[in-house]
Amino acid sequence: MERGGTTRPAVRGPGRPRPAAAPLPHPPALPRPRAPLTAALPAAALPAALVTVLVAVLAGGCGPSGSAAPRVPSSPPPSSSPSATAPEDVCARIVTHWARAVLDGTAYGDYQSMGLSNGQYDILRDAVAAARPVRERRGVPAAHAVIARHVREACAERHRTGRPGEGAWR
Repeated sequence: MERGGTTRPAVRGPGRPRPAAAPLPHPPALPRPRAPLTAALPAAALPAALVTVLVAVLAGGCGPSGSAAPRVPSSPPPSSSPSATAPEDVCARIVTHWARAVLDGTAYGDYQSMGLSNGQYDILRDAVAAARPVRERRGVPAAHAVIARHVREACAERHRTGRPGEGAWR
């Protein structure tokens, strides 16, 4: 007996047996399989049907030679791989995105959590610093235009030589 005069069911612990599991229900009966398609044809008709289908498939694309005009594809064949985006375009896209978020006050974290390098983060800070006074005077759309122009020019300069610069985080 426990407090209050009622007993509580035993809790499984060390040395106590596991309660018996309820039996699983039987699965429902599966529908009977249908007879194969070949059962509908007599044994002698099956080879004739296969030969007829084979002849129809092989003869379908044949015609007198030279009578048909050569087929020209309606669109160029797909390339084996997509074209690569230029590094300065990638830089401009990601830095512009995060610079707008910082200007709007919706960004969080540091440059690493944004996926930016140290050099890209420097571009972001310069662009936001240039856009803040414009936002106060002419509004958010004008500030976003300043960010886009500043970032595009800075990323183009950063990748002018084909590489962003020296050092691991540049």
